[in-house]
Amino acid sequence: MSNAKVLPLLEPDIVACCPPLNERPMSADEAEAAAKMFKALGDPVRLRLFSAVASHEGGEACVCDISDVGVSQPTVSHHLKKLKEAGLLSSERRGTWVYYKVEPSALAAMGALLAGAAKSSA
Repeated sequence: MSNAKVLPLLEPDIVACCPPLNERPMSADEAEAAAKMFKALGDPVRLRLFSAVASHEGGEACVCDISDVGVSQPTVSHHLKKLKEAGLLSSERRGTWVYYKVEPSALAAMGALLAGAAKSSA
């Protein structure tokens, strides 16, 4: 007999925020949720950091491996904090280092939002 338990899933800060752009007009709340994610990626340094984490081997990256984006370490920390606040990244402290991982639900939400619009314009 197994002692395995089914554990509840934790809800991420951002879930599928909005319907595809071509489905219906967004509500004010949906637009605010989507804008938060896209605004976070609207900065070139944040976009580079997000890309560095997303493309890093194993799907997560130590801050020590992605800090070379042309700004100081405190600025890197600030940008990573903004990406976390937008729900795009999660982090875990391991000893003295922090490891970052892309939040799949946020990435899926952004993809779904834009995918419908891309299909209708093709």
